[in-house]
Amino acid sequence: MKEKVKILDKEAVARAITRIAHEILEKNKSTKDLCLIGIRNRGVYLAERLADRIKNIEGSGVLTGALDITLYRDDLALVSGQPLVRKTEIDFDINGKNLVLVDDVLYTGRTIRAALDALIDFGRPRSIQLAVLVDRGHRELPIRADYAGKNIPTSKDESVEVRLEETEGVDEVVIIGKELK
Repeated sequence: MKEKVKILDKEAVARAITRIAHEILEKNKSTKDLCLIGIRNRGVYLAERLADRIKNIEGSGVLTGALDITLYRDDLALVSGQPLVRKTEIDFDINGKNLVLVDDVLYTGRTIRAALDALIDFGRPRSIQLAVLVDRGHRELPIRADYAGKNIPTSKDESVEVRLEETEGVDEVVIIGKELK
């Protein structure tokens, strides 16, 4: 059995989302031309939660979309012989917009690189910012989060699991570590 340590509980996840929403509004000055794009799967749910918080704070909503990066991954051949491609749903023009790309965990940066490649196929936004619930370090590419709910130093032997109500029935973040004897 592996050691599990809960880093964020339901309340801490909610606080992190609220803080990120405030930071996004502070940096962008308003919701004008602001759009949130979640990376499938958990990033989509986090983007929707951020959009709800922003609407509650600011009184005006932002457009949200869902991005599937499966075919843009640089490890596609290593991951699966038959990759599961899901639908990208960006039903608005991204040209000239300030996009906030949303994901659950930032690790090596390769997922974000794939997302950037995918987004550029949809147009030329004014800016692309990155919001993540957890930044765990260990970058392999020069990518950083503009907004992070929690920075968690980890070893490469550990894994970080974000569990959300929409997918696992609970909001929490856990680190799964070494094998317990």
